[in-house]
Amino acid sequence: MPNVTYTAVVAGEAKDFDVTPAPSQWARSALAVLSNTRSADEPTPLYPCPLPGDSRVTLFVKDESQRPTGSLKYGLARSLLADALRRGRISEGMMLVDATSGNLAVAEAHFARLLELPFTAVVPRRTAAAKLDRILEQGGRWHPVEPPLAVYDKAAELAKETGGYYIDHLNTLGDAVDHDEQALAAEILSDCHRIGHSAPAWIVTGVGTGATSRAIGRYLRAHGYATQLAVVDPQNSAYFPGWASDCPDYATGMPSMIEGIGRPRIEPAFDYDVIDLVIPVADAASVAAMRHLQATTGRAAGPSTGACLFGALHLIDRMREQERTGTVVIVQGDSGQPYTDTFYNDNWIDAKGWDLTKPAAALARFTTTGAWDPPPST
Repeated sequence: MPNVTYTAVVAGEAKDFDVTPAPSQWARSALAVLSNTRSADEPTPLYPCPLPGDSRVTLFVKDESQRPTGSLKYGLARSLLADALRRGRISEGMMLVDATSGNLAVAEAHFARLLELPFTAVVPRRTAAAKLDRILEQGGRWHPVEPPLAVYDKAAELAKETGGYYIDHLNTLGDAVDHDEQALAAEILSDCHRIGHSAPAWIVTGVGTGATSRAIGRYLRAHGYATQLAVVDPQNSAYFPGWASDCPDYATGMPSMIEGIGRPRIEPAFDYDVIDLVIPVADAASVAAMRHLQATTGRAAGPSTGACLFGALHLIDRMREQERTGTVVIVQGDSGQPYTDTFYNDNWIDAKGWDLTKPAAALARFTTTGAWDPPPST
């Protein structure tokens, strides 16, 4: 929906002003559809993760894989579209386009179908077939490009050619989550209260676009909770070195190998001011920890959750050294199902050159003795 221009006289001089018109009847109906899905949301499970040794510190996993599209990105996708509708950027029948191939693309396709809008994900040409199939299952389409970094320009171009809307999630998620995507933090705190625990000492989540940590952190700060927020960051990603060097525009130019987290640059949605700690986690450690989680709980999660678990064990060890009591909650971004042929496949891991021996041994020692002593290389 284009802006309306009107002219007004200010201090004796005529000036033009652009005004975003109110949402159309269709847009209001679309917003109601999205609002109804929010009302229908059920709390996701909070399940315990067993810890050896004393019980002064407890660990729980908030399982966001139980969202309707199987991941944490469900709520983020809804917020992206709701924000665009409120701003008059999406109209009836318009094609939606975004440059993403993972869980966010699946969730965007899901909501586009609910609104009876076509959706195309622009993806790197070498995107795994299983990921593309998940987009198709939700009613979306995909458009491959090469090289991988061309996805952003191609998405903008495709939206322009078709008269569609480029969601551009990396640059629009910040505003979207600020409006209405802080429910996860509130739900975690409510869960802890329900089971007789005080507010967590720490919440641990991954950082990719930066939107999830932004929403959680801003909620905690706005409501005065003492809960601290840690984010985990994989190899090649810009967030940890940027945080450690106090450089908000840090960039590595290298992609992350851990699905769902890590970026070659610090994205606009990321808010350093609400983050208490950034924990670097080696890729092999993330993979070893996701497998350890399955072995100890019977629940399969993706590699970003493995990174969260590995980071959480550092925090738990620190709390025990300081003789502190409390709860640590990690956010499980998705299930292990999409990774059966990759991160859970030994041949695939070997082809990546990852040696899981040392981090797996550290996790095994922790399970047996309660001592957390990962080697420096992890």
